[in-house]
Amino acid sequence: MDTPQTPLSYQPYLDQLIAFGSEEPRKADLLVAKAEYFRLTGEVFEDDKLFELRMASFLDYYLYDRVSPLTGKTPAVELYEARVQNTAPEEVNAFRSFTETVHGLFEVRKLGKGMVRLRELFSGKDFDVTERRHVAGLETGDVLEARLIPFGGHLLFSSAFCYHPSAVVKSIKAEVKRRKKKEPERPAKELVWECARRALNTERYRQLAVEKLYDFEQKVL
Repeated sequence: MDTPQTPLSYQPYLDQLIAFGSEEPRKADLLVAKAEYFRLTGEVFEDDKLFELRMASFLDYYLYDRVSPLTGKTPAVELYEARVQNTAPEEVNAFRSFTETVHGLFEVRKLGKGMVRLRELFSGKDFDVTERRHVAGLETGDVLEARLIPFGGHLLFSSAFCYHPSAVVKSIKAEVKRRKKKEPERPAKELVWECARRALNTERYRQLAVEKLYDFEQKVL
C-alpha cells in the first residue's frame, strides 16, 4: 500500500527523515545496516516480487529501530532531538511520531469504513488504524507484519508490509503462544524476522507447501 496522500500524510516529514538518515557520512553505516537486515529477514534481489516491499521494510528498520553504533540512537530519535528546540510544535510532534512507531505481527480483527482494527499477537493489544482506502486482498483473520505510525491523532500504516498466507495463520499464532510460555525472554521481533524469511521462501520454493515452509519445528531455509 502507498502512503496515504491526505491531510493525515506524514510523508513530507518522512522525506526529511530519509534525507537525514542517508546523508553522506552515514552511507557506510547504511550499507552495514542493509546487510544486517538481509541476514535477519532473507536477502532479496531486484527481480524478486517482494523486492520493493522488503526495501521499504529495511528503510523502516534503519530509520526507526536500528540503534546506530556511531551515535547510540536511531536516526528518528536523532532528528527529533535535533529539531525539538527550534522547530514549530506541529513539526516537533510529527518528528516525535517517528520515535513512537509500533511494529509487529498483527491479526486483522475488523475491517470497517476508513478503519482497520489490528491485534498485536504478542501483547494482545488492539489498534485502530485509519485507512481510507480499501485494502485489496486483506480479510478478517489475516496475519501480517506491519508498522503503525501515530500522526495527527490517528494511527497510520507505514508503506512496509509482509503478508503471511492464511493457511499458516494457526501455525504463527501457535508459535507466538509457545514462545510466550516457553521462551518469554526472546524478543518478539525475532519471530517477526523469522516469519519474514519464511514469507520470502514461499516465493523462492513454490514447489513446497506453505505449511512446510512455516513449520516452526524446522529450521528456516
